[in-house]
Amino acid sequence: MARYTGPKTKIARKFGEPIFGEDKILSRRNFPPGQHGQNRRRKTSEYGIQLREKQKVKRIYGVQEGQFRSYYEKADRMKGITGENMLSLLERRLDNVIFRMGIGVSRAQARQLVNHGHFVVNGKKVNVPSYIVKVGDVVSVKENKTSNKYFEAVKANKVTTPKWLEFDPEKLQGKILALPVREDNDSQISEHMIVELYSK
Repeated sequence: MARYTGPKTKIARKFGEPIFGEDKILSRRNFPPGQHGQNRRRKTSEYGIQLREKQKVKRIYGVQEGQFRSYYEKADRMKGITGENMLSLLERRLDNVIFRMGIGVSRAQARQLVNHGHFVVNGKKVNVPSYIVKVGDVVSVKENKTSNKYFEAVKANKVTTPKWLEFDPEKLQGKILALPVREDNDSQISEHMIVELYSK
């Protein structure tokens, strides 16, 4: 399946939540898109609810099915709770880290910035959005890019980073302090439903 490039509000309305951030249209049209959006009252099966949750998380982090399943399988092999392990892996994607640091206003923009090669991890250029950072890794904007008007503007932004991540806006540099835990994730996600779906 190709990556979706249409209006994000349409997707947010489908799930009935602002999964891409604050959305003024969603507050006015809190029903699914389409001609019959306001009249849909069909009961959803347990499988349908689980599938919907998986699709929602895929949309939030911008990953496709094959990659998403590989995160689940890796999380299942790790110690601890599979669902929480999976969310931790998704949170540690480089594009998500750039978003959490406030350098990208959305995960999609952060992904584009990573693709364009603007960042280094521990001094080495990384242009793979799915790169998984580790505790102790230092993520920063390349030195020759820091004078770029976009990154200059980032220095003035006030962003509250999660406690597992440290960011210095003046240096345009962040550090992974710890592994993200479930309490650090502010998205409305029922990860246990995804685990149940894949476990069938």
